[in-house]
Amino acid sequence: MTDDSRPGRPAPVRSAPVLVPMPAERPYTYQVPDGMDVAPGSIVRVPLGPREVAGIVWDSATDPVDPKKLKPISEVFDCPPIDQETRRFVDWIASYTLSAPGMVARMLLRAPAAFDPEPWTEGLRRTDAVPDRMTSARARVLETADDGLAWTRSGLAHAAGVSSTVVDGLRDQGVFETVMIPPRPVVAVPDTGYARSELSADQQAVADALRAAVDNGGPGVTLIDGVTGSGKTEVYFEAVAAALDRNRQALILLPEIALTHAFLERFQDRFGAKPAEWHSDLPPRMRERVWRQVAEGSVRVVAGARSALFLPFQELGLIVVDEEHDPAYKQEDRVPYNARDMAVVRGHIGGFPVVLASATPSIESRVNADQGRYARAVLSARFAEASLPDLRTIDLRRAPPARGGFLSPALLTEMRNTLARQEQSLLFLNRRGYAPLTLCRVCGHRFQCPDCSSWLVEHRFRGQLVCHHCGHHEKRPDACPECGTFDHLVACGPGVERVAEEVVGHFPDARTIVLSSDLLGGVKRLRLELEAIANGEADIVIGTQLVAKGHNFPNMTLVGIVDADLGLANGDPRAAERTFQLLSQVTGRAGRTGKKSLGLLQTYQPDHPVMRAIVSGDAEAFYQREIAERERAGLPPFGRLAGIIVSAATRAEAEGHAWALRRAAPAAADIQVLGPAEAPIALLAGRHRFRLLVHGERRSDMQGFIRALLAAGPKVRGSVRVSVDIDPQSFL
Repeated sequence: MTDDSRPGRPAPVRSAPVLVPMPAERPYTYQVPDGMDVAPGSIVRVPLGPREVAGIVWDSATDPVDPKKLKPISEVFDCPPIDQETRRFVDWIASYTLSAPGMVARMLLRAPAAFDPEPWTEGLRRTDAVPDRMTSARARVLETADDGLAWTRSGLAHAAGVSSTVVDGLRDQGVFETVMIPPRPVVAVPDTGYARSELSADQQAVADALRAAVDNGGPGVTLIDGVTGSGKTEVYFEAVAAALDRNRQALILLPEIALTHAFLERFQDRFGAKPAEWHSDLPPRMRERVWRQVAEGSVRVVAGARSALFLPFQELGLIVVDEEHDPAYKQEDRVPYNARDMAVVRGHIGGFPVVLASATPSIESRVNADQGRYARAVLSARFAEASLPDLRTIDLRRAPPARGGFLSPALLTEMRNTLARQEQSLLFLNRRGYAPLTLCRVCGHRFQCPDCSSWLVEHRFRGQLVCHHCGHHEKRPDACPECGTFDHLVACGPGVERVAEEVVGHFPDARTIVLSSDLLGGVKRLRLELEAIANGEADIVIGTQLVAKGHNFPNMTLVGIVDADLGLANGDPRAAERTFQLLSQVTGRAGRTGKKSLGLLQTYQPDHPVMRAIVSGDAEAFYQREIAERERAGLPPFGRLAGIIVSAATRAEAEGHAWALRRAAPAAADIQVLGPAEAPIALLAGRHRFRLLVHGERRSDMQGFIRALLAAGPKVRGSVRVSVDIDPQSFL
């Protein structure tokens, strides 16, 4: 804000920098009208071209602007301001990810209807007056209202079991007075003493250390490295309790919406109230209420997806990142950020602790712990002395499935034995749909997405062929569109639907459920099916990676991995790590309540280091080998990577711009540019894509190098788009 009025001169126009939710590199300057008060963090409404948008009054000054050209701020919302720590966080993310600060601010302003206070509701409260005559209906109303609380007219009538006219009559006689009722909290305040968990000695030691970190204050990161079923959640709940006891807010990040429902119940069992939810499936009105009540401080704990990092907390004192290794924490579009890493940054800026929890920590987190940047707390045993499952590989070279099938005889035998014991089996295949490819047996035509360089996946339950990259879908035809032959289209390879078809053929009387994120019914159906499995209402479960994430199925004693090699068959430098994490998490669904359990991995590579590490239970050997390989190759966390994707409407445009960027790369001894080359998915949503990979040493100024490269490179023209991904997680 500027105001350098001097005696004897007209007061100059007051101005303020406002960050608007668009790809703006800096705040815009606006006039502050007479009588209006704004401060850094104020949320305001400002004109932007032909429309008006919400923006945030920022700290940094903008370039001088002729006061006559300034547009006035239209309104200051009656809303708690965005605090300085959050504003610093926005600036840090923008600088680190090379994103426009306005696009980061946009994530803070996702609930515009919440910028104004929630309206109060008209209610009724009992007075000392008595009605002129008493009826049974009136008596019920008075008895209900004797608690002295304020009631809404309809709520009181419903609770007393009478019509609203009875309440109206009592109000007209002065028996009730009109009062205003404040907005209802979205959740009750958690009670830290409601139901303290009984922890084992190991759990208690970790919980005490976390409590001490919260009580002492100050930034710091603790990695809870605990095997599946070791009770990591109950342990970090004690850190949440410590934050609440210090009158601070807490944020718990979860990788998937599907986890939220079971998690909310566990939280309620411990604290007597649920945390507020925050994820994309939340109804708009509830999102607005949660946003507002977080800003006002009445919501003390939020459990949500990665975007919850951008809620307007005023008293944030703890962040927990559950399943910290999960790739779902990486946002790929617009502002590409990793919520796990940004949570650590947020804790450092805010001066409070961060807890990361996983049974299979990321290599980056393990190295940070090994090098002393993070504290590491190990929980090596399952809670209540439940044993981990016995794990074995099935060599598909020696025990192949029957012709046309995908389940080996050894796995089918164990499934049959599990059914006989009235226990549950889980078959895992990380491939949605019925088959990843459909082709014509006569002419060889393959069904490919018209807008992407990928095959269409058959979804037989829906009768459609679907592209999993751009969402294109079409009805599965009866005849080949190339040669016109009927009844000669063949599905190649298995998806979960095809495995389910095979299971039903072998076990027609078993209760079988398929779990996949794209089945009809969405999240609501998914939650119901997860509850049904946990309640023992299914015998065999076939699922994608959705089933790997923290679910507790008490009667699950057999886990079969249909294709353990699937994740290894790509050029991703994290392929071995991801496969190890995924398979370890899936097999960890078995035997969580103490029953003897078994995990079987179907593989053509039983001697692969990942398979040996999982079967032997020697996770340390895998981590040491993988960390050593990363260090030799200079890959993260021992080096730095950034991806630059150039896309355009034509291949020539994309390739030409990519090569021009490559030639513009500045000389640097510690950074090299690889490529350009066609991206693995060379055509995506109708746009041709070329990739450059920037590889640098650990302490390289990657951001400075890329800024210089983009500045020296050609201007973006025509259909060309350039996107930068610092610390990429996907190499497609």
